[in-house]
Amino acid sequence: MNPKKAPWYFLLLLILAGESVFILPFVLSRVFRPIVLEAFDLDNFQLGICFSIYGIVALFSYLFGGPIADKFPPRKLIAVALWMTALGGFVYATFPDLIVLKVLYGYWGFTTIFLFWAPMIKATRVWGGSTSQGKAFGFLDGGRGLVGALFGTMGVLVFSFFLTSDSSHASIHESKLAFKQVILISSFLIILVGILVWFFMKLDPKTEQELELDKITFSQIRKVISLPSVWLLMIIILCAYVGYKITDVFSLYAQDVMKYDQVKSAQVGTFLLFIRPIIGVVIGILADRWQTTSLLFVSFIISFFGALLFALGLVTASTTFLFLLSILIVASGVYAARCLYFAVMEKGRIPLELTGTAVGLISLVGYTPDIFAGPVMGFLLDGSKGMVGHQHVFWMLTLFSLIGGVTAWWYDRLYKKHGS
Repeated sequence: MNPKKAPWYFLLLLILAGESVFILPFVLSRVFRPIVLEAFDLDNFQLGICFSIYGIVALFSYLFGGPIADKFPPRKLIAVALWMTALGGFVYATFPDLIVLKVLYGYWGFTTIFLFWAPMIKATRVWGGSTSQGKAFGFLDGGRGLVGALFGTMGVLVFSFFLTSDSSHASIHESKLAFKQVILISSFLIILVGILVWFFMKLDPKTEQELELDKITFSQIRKVISLPSVWLLMIIILCAYVGYKITDVFSLYAQDVMKYDQVKSAQVGTFLLFIRPIIGVVIGILADRWQTTSLLFVSFIISFFGALLFALGLVTASTTFLFLLSILIVASGVYAARCLYFAVMEKGRIPLELTGTAVGLISLVGYTPDIFAGPVMGFLLDGSKGMVGHQHVFWMLTLFSLIGGVTAWWYDRLYKKHGS
């Protein structure tokens, strides 16, 4: 199947939607993790449990939401997902207790995945066609990184603006009032993105009809399950996603180890977000000139060596330059892997019309870090305070980067010569 090439603005709207939907559950807590812990009166393990509940709901949403993406137009599913997610933001802004927060994260696990995830991946494959998968997924993840960075920057500016006293002496009440404005403004912007997607992210009617299946049969599901690429991608994405989840702790590392204040710690989280679009553009340019499967293997190797710098305790309060350099190395490897792991679906002989079903099955295993990574990181950080706890977290990243690298090497061996 060779659907008509979608226009550039289709990808731009996909990028905008692709990160906006995750701003409330993930990006704000990544940039403002110390503030979130304080404002909601949580420890790292409790926040990890919220992420875990999100992951459990998301797990079923991946499985059952995948086939939905093969039956309905992506723009409608994506727009509704954005609006439902934004509604949760208004609950989040009330700073609910832990029980309500757990329910909210479960709700977000449904809204951000069931109607959203597989349609986004499928729409990206459609835009990339048979010759530009690396460009499509590189630009998607890089663009999403830029959107996240802009939201993060906006969040820091809004937080600083509404903070009535110096950040190092601000009370919990003052921090909560300022952070509430960040949440509300983000929620309204997500609603706006949903409106833009609904009205403008359209494919031509013939292409939409070609991509929609009347029903998903067991034989089609069996066909997808029988592909070696599907099983290898499960492991590759699992390992890469552990790395992505671990980037959440950089702002906390800045506070606990580097001794930065709240605003400077949030700025570290925002700096991290700005690395992502740069990596995405670089991968987008390189991937369709080189082998996407080989680049995926290299990305895990980079992540492995970056993680070692932190795990071995080389990054301390007296090594500011090494801290920023190490973040850059880890983020380069992690974000490159994110750009590439769905870009290799074409080489793995996964049919375009069954993309949603394949993504649902792959994600069922690949995104299980949503369940276990948060609590494990929280347990490691709370169990050993300060630098030692962070070292344990980065040993975890080192291990998963190694496993991911071996699996990516295997995928490269199997499919290197296939496709464009």
